[in-house]
Amino acid sequence: MSMHNPPHPGEFISGVYLEPNNISGRELAEKLGVSASTLSRVLNGSSRVTPEMALRLSKAIGRSAESWLAMQDMYDLWVARQHVDLQGVSKLRLAAL
Repeated sequence: MSMHNPPHPGEFISGVYLEPNNISGRELAEKLGVSASTLSRVLNGSSRVTPEMALRLSKAIGRSAESWLAMQDMYDLWVARQHVDLQGVSKLRLAAL
């Protein structure tokens, strides 16, 4: 199911977990065991949620690691759809199995 303009996971983390609970990025970074600058790049959308980060987020915040990666994939796919030109791509004819 595609989503119209899905949020980057960092935007989601800030809006759903940090801001409403008055938690700083630095505090979350400490709980995650990562540097504040590493988390800051995720929160501002300039870095992806990696599988390692997904595991850390799952333990610290909740939700499954798979859900964090799925959120990242939905965002990445939405961004790609904005920029990838598929006009030169044609369908491959395959024999029925």
